[in-house]
Amino acid sequence: MNQIIQEDLDFILSNNLPWESFFGKTVLISGANGLLPSYLVETLLYLNQKNLGTSVKVIGIVRNIEKAKVRFKSYENRSDLVLINQDICEPIQYDKPVDYIIHAASQASPKYYGLDPVGTLNANIIGTKNLLEFARKNNPMSEFLLFSSGEVYGVTHDSNHMIKESDYGYIDPTNVRSCYAESKRMAETMCICWSHQYGISVKIVRPFHTYGPMMLPDDGRVFADFVFDIVNNRNIVMKSDGSTKRVFCYISDATIGFFTVLLKGKIREAYNVAGNAEVSILELANLLIDLFPEKNLKLIREIRTDNNHYLVSPIQYHFPDTSKLKQLDWNTRYTLNDGFKRTIESYL
Repeated sequence: MNQIIQEDLDFILSNNLPWESFFGKTVLISGANGLLPSYLVETLLYLNQKNLGTSVKVIGIVRNIEKAKVRFKSYENRSDLVLINQDICEPIQYDKPVDYIIHAASQASPKYYGLDPVGTLNANIIGTKNLLEFARKNNPMSEFLLFSSGEVYGVTHDSNHMIKESDYGYIDPTNVRSCYAESKRMAETMCICWSHQYGISVKIVRPFHTYGPMMLPDDGRVFADFVFDIVNNRNIVMKSDGSTKRVFCYISDATIGFFTVLLKGKIREAYNVAGNAEVSILELANLLIDLFPEKNLKLIREIRTDNNHYLVSPIQYHFPDTSKLKQLDWNTRYTLNDGFKRTIESYL
């Protein structure tokens, strides 16, 4: 196992959460080989290693089984991980009891919003319906965690206002880029409806920009592009003025947040999961370059050429309020410098 990932898993499990709640249980995770859910999978499998004699069974639903086998190569031939190769938009192909359901299958990168907007919203709407129906028929008493997104807040106009879970801005439903934000909003509403009508214990997390080891080179998000520029000794090419501001969260901090909501959060409520420091894209690029001065890399400005598949976000600033999650004894550990340094070093 990559040393930095193992350190992350040790740190996650050192957190004071009721991990024993998972002992002897089955956890089904959709989109299991994605960046965020894959850390959930590894945490639970590592929990089995650290607690001999107890076993969490992880059922990972993946659309690309070959990618999943590569992602979880360290865990091949283990009986506590079962990978199911299916599209989440089809009825769930599993007929044994499940105790926890985590729906994290989603095309989260903006590169898909113009390239495959229908596929983007299908995973969020049809996929959510399929998993909620699976929960209703399989075990209505199961715990259900939906991975939503900070994008549900839309465009806010007060740069000094931290976004609480009850704050919502404008989303243009006639803009194709809204396929992601609008379908995430609908997924949340669906979860609440199924919970009210069928008693399913649903909880919602709204991650903002989360980064860390195991990001893919073709991720498509600007912070991932920057990371792989540094890894591959390339100058960072910026195709905007870099004034857009975002809040980034290192993956082990975020993973603890997700488990905190699943194990301690209130039913039918949503929680922001995000870092503490707001930074512009320009500042982030310079920060990454400065982390590795020995590489002598530079920031280069370039005008973006027309690309129908890349849809620029209308959101200029997006600073979430995480006080609701902090009331559950959660907080971040890693600074931007520490988190991005760990991320880049995990590839070197």
